[in-house]
Amino acid sequence: MNRRDFLSATAAAGAVTLVPALPAFATAGPVEKATMSVLGSDMAYVDRGEGRPVVFLHGNPTSSYLWRNIIPYVTDAHRAIAPDMIGMGDSDKPDIGYTYQVHADYLFGLLDALELQDAVLVVHDWGSALGFHYARTRPERVAAVAFMEALVPPVLPFPSYEAMGPFEEMFRNFRTPGIGEAMILEQNFFIDQLLGQAMVATPLSDQVLAEYNRYYPTAESRLPALQWPREIPIGGEPAGSTAAVVANNAWLLESEIPKLLLYAEPGAIIPPQAAEWLAANVPNLEMHFVGVGVHFIQEDQPDAIGAKLAEWLLRV
Repeated sequence: MNRRDFLSATAAAGAVTLVPALPAFATAGPVEKATMSVLGSDMAYVDRGEGRPVVFLHGNPTSSYLWRNIIPYVTDAHRAIAPDMIGMGDSDKPDIGYTYQVHADYLFGLLDALELQDAVLVVHDWGSALGFHYARTRPERVAAVAFMEALVPPVLPFPSYEAMGPFEEMFRNFRTPGIGEAMILEQNFFIDQLLGQAMVATPLSDQVLAEYNRYYPTAESRLPALQWPREIPIGGEPAGSTAAVVANNAWLLESEIPKLLLYAEPGAIIPPQAAEWLAANVPNLEMHFVGVGVHFIQEDQPDAIGAKLAEWLLRV
């Protein structure tokens, strides 16, 4: 019995979270990628399998590598596409501002060139804001969205720094000239401290952490990681990303396309209580608890995420 037949059978029996063990897509080393020229720079992307496109969008400070152990769950019956955002992963690192709009221009250029039809987006962190934005502005291309640890209500946008609770001081520092540069560019705070220590429940191996770091060997190469926290909507600033998140939220609360929320405990920006709010307010939303995890739940619970995603894709 192949994986698709097994998932169909277990879905029919109501045992949708039980699947055979699968080989990891890539546990440590580099992953083979295609490239495409977008706005004069090469963007790298994983492209595996055939069939309906399933597009995996990462956020800060990761890359398509974040999805390496989840992609194998969908490639029996689908085409998995996982871009590296401009300036991140194996994509080129041009001298650009790396604002939200810049990322949108490059990513949307890539996805449009791929001529997606009936696509399903699987999104996380800033990849969620970009993915929701793409779905609401290209409804003819996107049929469903799965999201986890995403930029969604009721948490975002933040009305003030004070509303950020324990994250207030950290984000003030990120956005303070000189301090943010020292933390993120020089000390590599996002990968070595947040990703490597604080935002995963399962400690990353040295090999995995080295692969995340491979893309950002110098202070200059970490400019996207610095700009992303400066794009978080706090008190209406910056205006561009705030407007995008507000529009995304309105779309999320109105759109009838199928949606899947995968959440963990304790979580970070979608803790269980936020998941309950979303379940009560987002139409056509299916919700699934994957287990213990913080923000990078793809590292904590890849099998639970992959199994549920594969089962859901058979029904969407």
